[in-house]
Amino acid sequence: MKYLASMAFLLLSSSLFAAENVTTAAVNTNVYVWIAITAGFGIAIASAVGALGQAKVVHRASEAISRNPGAAPHIRFGLILGLVLIESLVIYTLLIEILLVGKIKL
Repeated sequence: MKYLASMAFLLLSSSLFAAENVTTAAVNTNVYVWIAITAGFGIAIASAVGALGQAKVVHRASEAISRNPGAAPHIRFGLILGLVLIESLVIYTLLIEILLVGKIKL
């Protein structure tokens, strides 16, 4: 539970720095720097966790197919569905990070 809470905090922390109403130019620059930094960390963490999840899914599916070759079509369907869902979470993170970085004014 502690691991899940810390991962949720890290993944959601990038939205904390997306301030709308900032008054001074120095603070604006500082906020934009933090948006860029957290966007980089967010996509890095999402990619790493997604890759680990996909590796675990492929490992378990190949092990299941080797134990029961007759169930290969059903296992393969679940494998592809699981990989698509894991990859979609990484793509959603990428889209959110692109939207956050789009707030940066150069």
